[in-house]
Amino acid sequence: MTQDELKKAVGWEALKFVKPGTIVGVGTGSTAAHFIDALGTMKGQIEGAVSSSDASTEKLKALGIPVFDLNAIDSLDVYVDGADEIDGHMNMIKGGGAALTREKIVAAVAKTFVCIVDASKQVDVLGKFPLPVEVIPMARSYVARELVKLGGVPEYRQGVLTDNGNVILDVHNLKILDPVALENKINGIAGVVTVGLFAGRGADVALVGTADGVKTIKA
Repeated sequence: MTQDELKKAVGWEALKFVKPGTIVGVGTGSTAAHFIDALGTMKGQIEGAVSSSDASTEKLKALGIPVFDLNAIDSLDVYVDGADEIDGHMNMIKGGGAALTREKIVAAVAKTFVCIVDASKQVDVLGKFPLPVEVIPMARSYVARELVKLGGVPEYRQGVLTDNGNVILDVHNLKILDPVALENKINGIAGVVTVGLFAGRGADVALVGTADGVKTIKA
């Protein structure tokens, strides 16, 4: 199977976690896009969705799925999204698509976080994928200097503005042995909106696309 076929398999498998009559949290990226396609087959059975990016919102609306403002929602039954890396403890790196802040907010509201990935995203230790950090533009240089002190090599993601109007620093050269501690430390730097470490609120379920089919891992 190609990587895209693996992504499609987990996207459709995630439908099993969607309950009729609920509002569904929807992530961003190529794997989440397959989930949105699958969700389109249930549009008459669900109330609608909350989206973590403008791109996902457009795709949902194109399929006729109502999109709600998160401020109007008390809680979400499930949030389905991909990851750039996931370890054996369900900690993740996310933000390759620059939607990390909204993804983190929607994940915080959801009762269950279902992470959908192909097997290439599984790692023993997080950090080979550069860690995205969303930063207020005026703080970019200061935050970069602070990230260097933590042992990282930050790189400004040229030409990219988040849906929130901020910039992204991708931090290379990290071996993340304590994801929760690093998440808290980076989030404490003035000017950081959020870091793409999803450890304080990791995944509850991982659906992993493999050559032998979709494997389900639970926290």
